[in-house]
Amino acid sequence: MTRRDDQWLNDIVSAIDAIRGHLARGGLDDGLVFDAVRVRLIEIGEAVKAIGADVLAQEPDIAWSDIAAMRNYLAHRYFDTDHGIIQATIDHDLPPLAAAVGRLLRLPS
Repeated sequence: MTRRDDQWLNDIVSAIDAIRGHLARGGLDDGLVFDAVRVRLIEIGEAVKAIGADVLAQEPDIAWSDIAAMRNYLAHRYFDTDHGIIQATIDHDLPPLAAAVGRLLRLPS
């Protein structure tokens, strides 16, 4: 794993932590929280797109291509982002992503 991959993985950790912090202030029904979470999900997708395929292949249970696709959707479809999809992503996808990124960061370089 390159140093740059480590940096991107740490960016994902930071974005997940930020999402948790935003949600501690309120739910997605608060427009500022929704926007902040949405931007952090875009950051996660951007980081995933930059990480080497050999690194991502070490965690095959994570739908890396779906994460990148969601980034594209969120970045380009401003006005029709469904709150339910964002909430489901937070509830069901972020915990396993956080765990997988943690494991990748602990791998020897």
